[in-house]
Amino acid sequence: MDLNYDYPLYRPPSEANSMIFQVTLGCSFNKCSFCNMYRTKSYSERPWDEIQMEIDLASKFYPETKRVFLADGDALNLSVDRLIQIIEYIYKKFPSLERVSSYAMPKNLLQKTDTDLKKLKNAGLDMLYVGIESGNDIVLKKVTKGATFKTIVESCNKAINNGFILSCMVILGLGGTTYSKKHILDTAKVLGEISPNYVGALNLQLEDGVYEEFMTKYEEPFTFLNDSQILDELELLVSNIHPKRNIIFRANHASNVYSVKGTLPQDKEKIVSLIKNLRGHPEMLKPKILRRF
Repeated sequence: MDLNYDYPLYRPPSEANSMIFQVTLGCSFNKCSFCNMYRTKSYSERPWDEIQMEIDLASKFYPETKRVFLADGDALNLSVDRLIQIIEYIYKKFPSLERVSSYAMPKNLLQKTDTDLKKLKNAGLDMLYVGIESGNDIVLKKVTKGATFKTIVESCNKAINNGFILSCMVILGLGGTTYSKKHILDTAKVLGEISPNYVGALNLQLEDGVYEEFMTKYEEPFTFLNDSQILDELELLVSNIHPKRNIIFRANHASNVYSVKGTLPQDKEKIVSLIKNLRGHPEMLKPKILRRF
């Protein structure tokens, strides 16, 4: 079965077994200097008849589908009415469906009212993935994230307060050696204030398509962290997250130096102990050739 995907196509690791429908193409912001995901695309919203046709086709081949992910990077930029139309039709065509999810940017969430978000949740949009990247305003500005500590907290809490399962991503090494400590401490603080259901910590990896842009926009020399410094950031991050509720924490992305996972706060000491052990056994770290973003 071919859904005629417009590549490249991305989804979170936890959506590996989900049916994917591209309801938008690209990213409406597309200015984050560290992200090369949608640089080959112009943002557009796909017509309803195309989306409907693909849902119909997929439902014939995979009627028992349990999870659906709405791509590309900006599904929540669609109007509430269009999103509800899509979501309700997906539930109609897949009777065994358990979850619909999508990426969301802070600006997407702030542009939607509480009433809008409640409607989307009631229609069946269950889970949102938000790239926080950093909690430090200097770093966020230097990587042209288009968000601040304040707007990240406001938008993510808005999602949680309206009943969404929230998964947030942060990037180790994004502050370079200059802003490493500020980047991590402020990131830990923002995660504590939000306390999302899930947190994924990735390592900074710059693809060729954005390397020069990243360095230019940073407006000062940028020095990448080595593996030991990445472990320092990971330990500092985990040690300083003080959640209001349990957070399932993962640093097991392909870009990470080692797969680390646990639930905070109860597994904090176990994770820190593991990191300390890894410092003394660099041979246990993932070979650089196997790491990718």
